[in-house]
Amino acid sequence: MKRTTLSLIACATVLAAVTGFAAVSAPDGSGTDSAPPAARLPVERTSLLCPAPSTSDLAETAYTSFTPVTKGADAKGGATLTAAESADATEDGKGGGTSGDKGDKGDKGEKAEKPVLQPKAPGTPVAGDTSGADTPALIGTAEGAPAPGWTVQQTTEVAAGTGRGLQGVNCAAPDTEFWFPGASTATGRTDYVHLTNPDDSAAVVDIELYGKDGALKSTVGEGVTVPPHASESLLLSTLSDVKETDLTVHVGVRSGRLGAAVQALDDKTGGDWLTASADPASDLVLPGIPKDATAVRLVLFTPGGTDADLKVRLASPSGLITPAGHETVHVKAGMTTGVDLGEVTRGEAGSLVLTPTDRSVPVVAAVRVVRGKGDEQESAFVPASDPVGARATVVDNRAKSTTLALTASGEAAQVKVTASAGTEGGTPATKTYTIKAGTTQNVDAPVPAGLKGSYALTVETVSGGPVHASRVLTGSDEDVAAFTVQTLPDDRGTVSVPNAEEDLSVLQK
Repeated sequence: MKRTTLSLIACATVLAAVTGFAAVSAPDGSGTDSAPPAARLPVERTSLLCPAPSTSDLAETAYTSFTPVTKGADAKGGATLTAAESADATEDGKGGGTSGDKGDKGDKGEKAEKPVLQPKAPGTPVAGDTSGADTPALIGTAEGAPAPGWTVQQTTEVAAGTGRGLQGVNCAAPDTEFWFPGASTATGRTDYVHLTNPDDSAAVVDIELYGKDGALKSTVGEGVTVPPHASESLLLSTLSDVKETDLTVHVGVRSGRLGAAVQALDDKTGGDWLTASADPASDLVLPGIPKDATAVRLVLFTPGGTDADLKVRLASPSGLITPAGHETVHVKAGMTTGVDLGEVTRGEAGSLVLTPTDRSVPVVAAVRVVRGKGDEQESAFVPASDPVGARATVVDNRAKSTTLALTASGEAAQVKVTASAGTEGGTPATKTYTIKAGTTQNVDAPVPAGLKGSYALTVETVSGGPVHASRVLTGSDEDVAAFTVQTLPDDRGTVSVPNAEEDLSVLQK
């Protein structure tokens, strides 16, 4: 994806404005000098996009915002979340406003409603809530102090109907390409792709669907226009009338940039958000499959023109093991492959680790996980994820309802986990963990002393190899298997900036 590139461009622009013309330090040609290493500096601006949470009148949605404290970050700044307009309303000439604004109230002289939440200073989580089917998508912008590592979680509880249960999604940065293996147009499934445009100009995208036999024929998904500051949701079954159990959705942006997510709703097993898989790669980790999963279905797709053969292993608490009967999987080029792994975790923490059997072929992947049995089933998704890197944060953690899974698929690693204060009170707490090579551990994550409300968990890599992580959040009703899973990729709160010095001689050239 292109987030890092965009961040570097923005950072370079800021540096140019501050220092004027600059020249990157370079060796003097003697062979004894070398340029100093690039510095890592906090980002100065972050954008996040939250999709419209639900069309159910029974939906109860909680939003939580948090920025971890970042050394060297600007002491000033602020963050806002505003409502995106619906694409239909934009075409009709209707306006939008701040979160919770009902659009044209201003024309009637009435006060606009307050935003659903107002982000606070770094280190302090804040929560807000809303209900019903009319909650809009949100466009968030943070500048200065709140920008590095800003995280917003949207969690929705739906009491009944299609997609009932717990649905959670991390509001994500805009990008230009997304892969969603694990979608479906099968009977009983109602899947939507949500697109949100944060910019002042329209975005144009192509939506492609790939099933077990390759690309599905459709012209409806070509050249979809999303107006400025607007959100659009498209029902996948309107893009193609082919019934497919396993679909890969590709969102490619021709112009502009977008936030994208797939809302997957099932008549029998509830529903959740399917977020984009990590960029196509030959080695993938799908972290933190719940230990009590009753069904796990792996869905894979290779976007290139070459078939992929992958070894399938489970990183368990005791090490890497191979699921019986599923030692390898063959993925045909341009075709979506689904594999039922059953109760693969067998009551223990686990993460899927995919590696090539011989040659490396880029692949995207996700698993659909089901908990519970009979009428008490609920489903969620775990996409392939990037590692924690320097730091990653997940918010809306709740006492006795949060499970943090940490995976070291290669060499052993040590991580530090910090629990923030609660949204309504509490004292931060920190623990350090060592994760053995090839294992997944469901750790006893720290909880703020005197916790009131929900809190944030920030994971930092201290030493060793890459660590992948996810958080399982369960519902408040212990008799129902409601849950949602969020992965913890690097928050990209800092960027690498080359050392530079002022060189006014360029003005004479």
